[in-house]
Amino acid sequence: MSTTTNSPVLETTETAPAAGAGPEVAGPEASGSEVTVLTGRAPARPRRAQAPAAGSTEGSAPAGASRRLGHVSFVGAGPGDPGLLTLRAVELLAAADVVVLDAGAREDVVARHARDGVQVVDAAFAGDGEPTTRAARAKLVVKAARSGGRVVRLMDGDPSTFSGLVEEIAACRKAGVAFDVVPGVSAVSAVPAYAGVPMTAPGTTSVNVVHPAGRSVDWSRHAGADSTVVVLGTGDDIAAAAVGLLAAGRAPSTPVALTSHGTTTTQSTTTTTLGELEPIATAIDGSPTTAVVGDVVSLREQASWYETKPLFGWRVLVPRTKEQAGGVTALLAEHGATADVVPTISVEPPRTPQQMEKAVKGLVTGRYEWIGFTSVNAVRAVREKFAEYGLDARAFSGLKVAAVGGVTADALREWGIEPDLLPEGEQSATGLLASWPPYDEVLDPIDRVFLPRADIATDTLVAGLQENGWEVDDVTAYRTVRAAPPAAPVREAIKSGAFDAVVFTSSSTVRNLVGIAGKPHPSTVVACIGPATAKTAEEHGLRVDVLAAEPSAASLVEALAAYGEGLRAAAEEAGEPVLRPSQKKSSARRRSR
Repeated sequence: MSTTTNSPVLETTETAPAAGAGPEVAGPEASGSEVTVLTGRAPARPRRAQAPAAGSTEGSAPAGASRRLGHVSFVGAGPGDPGLLTLRAVELLAAADVVVLDAGAREDVVARHARDGVQVVDAAFAGDGEPTTRAARAKLVVKAARSGGRVVRLMDGDPSTFSGLVEEIAACRKAGVAFDVVPGVSAVSAVPAYAGVPMTAPGTTSVNVVHPAGRSVDWSRHAGADSTVVVLGTGDDIAAAAVGLLAAGRAPSTPVALTSHGTTTTQSTTTTTLGELEPIATAIDGSPTTAVVGDVVSLREQASWYETKPLFGWRVLVPRTKEQAGGVTALLAEHGATADVVPTISVEPPRTPQQMEKAVKGLVTGRYEWIGFTSVNAVRAVREKFAEYGLDARAFSGLKVAAVGGVTADALREWGIEPDLLPEGEQSATGLLASWPPYDEVLDPIDRVFLPRADIATDTLVAGLQENGWEVDDVTAYRTVRAAPPAAPVREAIKSGAFDAVVFTSSSTVRNLVGIAGKPHPSTVVACIGPATAKTAEEHGLRVDVLAAEPSAASLVEALAAYGEGLRAAAEEAGEPVLRPSQKKSSARRRSR
């Protein structure tokens, strides 16, 4: 096999691993290993571990075995950001019968990608609360496989780097359990990338990755000024690395980037020098931390992209149901924020179903020329009624379909229905009415419209359609009732200013949030989707800081991001630290009277 001197290769040098070595990022059971990536010279031959090669391995069943064993997939969960999961990892989680978790908290990943009813096994801690050993975790994996189903062993970072993979696949091999390995994104490269620190620069000759876990390391191997050293561990491990590197001759002025909670929205990076690193590292709690030592750290000012997002680290309150909040949550995450969804309404069936039943039967028998959907909930209500009658999207044949906006249109497309009419401008009942053609006796064989809506819907659309010559069946498809108050800690967070912002997507979300949880703290940035919502917020004593240019979730989040960017720019121009609204809690800001 040919190699080039410009292509880095991976060389693994293992010290005797600590008993019970754990996940990739530092923890109480991490192994004492080093991985060296060499550049600028011919590659060294890696030592081969005495373990089965990573890959699909059937193994041989024990003699006399009659019960079918399951299959184990060792899947890398990445360093923290759920978006770093591989496509294969998502596929396997969706098909899993059992998910065995590692030390890192991955419940959100399981909730998002695994099917309902999946069995989740916590392999991080034993029944007494103590961390489990590698051997104990291996037994849990084999036990799960003996149920005969598909087991996903979700491992932090990349399974093949600083984990108990070797012991666990050996246990599977011994038990005759088939397995495969799905690599994941490693903290070794991901955390520095999210911190804005490249691993190499033109003058870099090697990248040395050390995971000391409290063990003795020959730091003289990493003392060269032209090498980048990445240290994974606890604060104590990194403090020891600082002492070792200084003793080995590394210059005290060498730049260092210290990152905790890497690739998450709570990520925090501190830049310092090697000479000042020890006391800073010692003060860190036990959370996984990554230190990058080398001249590459000086590039952070140019390369930082994650922690400079306009809403980075913001905690945003989204008063909607989880089903409705998905789009807003994803958009906020793109700008670096974490969304806390608090339902303010509960969607319930109508008190009497006869009106809805009559309308659906009329739809099937050709009573209507149009059906107009003004919300995702309306789509869901009709779809559920169709399922009750054994109908599907084919019943819409010959019927014209209108949708109030893009989100509602997407819900129809998921059902296999392409809307015939969408507002050309404002995505609201007013905008839909402006785009709706008037009744024409020549062109329209039927003059009737079916509008499945909420019990509290306004009369704007109905009145406008009637003025344009249409007969309208305004049918209550669902009721909206105020949700139960959120948990006490959430109510306290709302009132005390723990949220940096709140996004209101309708007047009802304003009224209901104030009704069930009280007014947000004056420091909380208030963002509204449109003038009507803003007016309601002001009527409830709130000062509106952000108003969307268009009545859409995307426009609302973009406006909030622009506001956050303005706060950042103002702080930087004034030479002040960039603080989130919850960190400032200015007493000068008051609700409008």
